[in-house]
Amino acid sequence: MDWGRYNMAMSIDDKLGHNRFHADDNYAHIELNKDCTDMDIIKRVVMACPAQLYRLEEDGKLNFNYEGCLECGTCRVLAHDTVIKKWDHPMGGMGVEFRMG
Repeated sequence: MDWGRYNMAMSIDDKLGHNRFHADDNYAHIELNKDCTDMDIIKRVVMACPAQLYRLEEDGKLNFNYEGCLECGTCRVLAHDTVIKKWDHPMGGMGVEFRMG
């Protein structure tokens, strides 16, 4: 089987479905700044997240689900101290376990 072509044909949801996520229900390693109103930065974060965890609702509110985070740091680089209030790595033994290269 040509794995390169197989990987290209898979959707992001299919690829992420192979990873394992060990979420810490007591510690969110990323927290949003609910006071941020800069829609340009908010839209950048929504578009840039490779796991598509940021969602802009119709009412303009930003929703985020840290449990599926790939820990890439893209949101931190784009929006630290604006949209992102806090960004840390998950506690030991928690977070993403990559299964699909």
